[in-house]
Amino acid sequence: MENNDDTKEDPQSQVKNSVSMEKNCCNEDTFRLHMVTWNVATADPPDDISSLLHLNSPKTPDLYVIGLQEVYSAPHRFIIDMAVEDSWSHLFMSSLAPRGYLKVSSIRMQGLLLLFFSKLAHVPFIRDIQDTYSRTGISGYWGNKGGVSIRLSFYGHMLCFLNCHLAAHMQYASQRVDEFEYILDTQTFDPKKTPQILDHKLVFWFGDLNFRIQDHGMHFLRNCITSHKFNLLWSKDQLTMMKKTEALLQEFDEGPLDFQPTYKFDRFSDCYDSRPHGTWLGFHGKMRKPAWTDRILWRVKPKEPPPEEEKDEDRDSVLDEKNTKKKQEEEEEFPLKLKQDSYTSNMEYGVSDHKPVIGIFTLELRKMYETPLVRVCAEGEWSADFDAIVIYSPLQPFPSSAWDWIGLYKVCVPGGIHECFGLHYLHLGEG
Repeated sequence: MENNDDTKEDPQSQVKNSVSMEKNCCNEDTFRLHMVTWNVATADPPDDISSLLHLNSPKTPDLYVIGLQEVYSAPHRFIIDMAVEDSWSHLFMSSLAPRGYLKVSSIRMQGLLLLFFSKLAHVPFIRDIQDTYSRTGISGYWGNKGGVSIRLSFYGHMLCFLNCHLAAHMQYASQRVDEFEYILDTQTFDPKKTPQILDHKLVFWFGDLNFRIQDHGMHFLRNCITSHKFNLLWSKDQLTMMKKTEALLQEFDEGPLDFQPTYKFDRFSDCYDSRPHGTWLGFHGKMRKPAWTDRILWRVKPKEPPPEEEKDEDRDSVLDEKNTKKKQEEEEEFPLKLKQDSYTSNMEYGVSDHKPVIGIFTLELRKMYETPLVRVCAEGEWSADFDAIVIYSPLQPFPSSAWDWIGLYKVCVPGGIHECFGLHYLHLGEG
């Protein structure tokens, strides 16, 4: 073979071209996210949730996030649910596990339940998982209202999912905003990375936010709904109105409300609340107006502002400037985009006086890493009914601990990632 020295590139040019090609090849990956919020009004789950999860759709989600409110939590039932998986969690797990999804995390606070499922292929790249909760019922002492959240790193991008149930009734719109601000202030995570909810690159805020449609009478409301003229109601939706004056709410986006208000229905019916105006001793004597109480909003973290030119040359200011610059470089190198593909309600389910709301999203990002933290393999061949030696080796440097352990998981674990059938603690000095 003939060599042509004239066509050879110098080493520096080769490196530059290689880096350039690598950057061009590192296109963003897209992931499909299926979100559900549903106030289940203490009801038992339906027999089938295929329609709710779009299980027959040709486009399968990468992630499922399900937020429920008013899961039945009478003291005796709540204690049982803490010992044994509650019926709602069991239903979602039994529906998704056979399709290759794993329950990565869940958190419950009385009637509030948040579940996070992922395709098995993504699990090694979901890290830094934490959950927390805030009570807002009875001045913060009771958990019938409040928020539960799960935060995690997905291929290096910090995401947070906040499921809320805020104060009810028409006249408490301002209180609902105050409760949301309280939840944001009180929920904290690992201080080294993203200590608070709004520090995350992407935040989803959803649940029974309880905002109502004010000023319009019942007759006008129902006529607009029957004729599908939902846009005539948007200007009097309390959340839409509050966004005009509340800077915090303006940071959150929401798709158009092109679906029927999801509250309040007669159970097992598509009819809105039809109770008589007066009942015995005055109980349940007020007919509730339809409202979009159940919502899904999101916030992509704004870009870091450039550091000020004139700063005191003290150590703290220099560190702040370096951190800001580092974050800016990370945003440019590893961008994240979100697009909502659909935002709708599901009218098929009648177990509750609320209808579930579904949001489908496309998450576009550039992965910060694609290598698992650890490689685990058997020494030699490993067949059923025979013992084997398993060797693990870290693929990335990370600090070891006396509490490190290896868990062997079934592919479809009924209880999720925290249930394993093998557990071995490692002692310092063993690798």
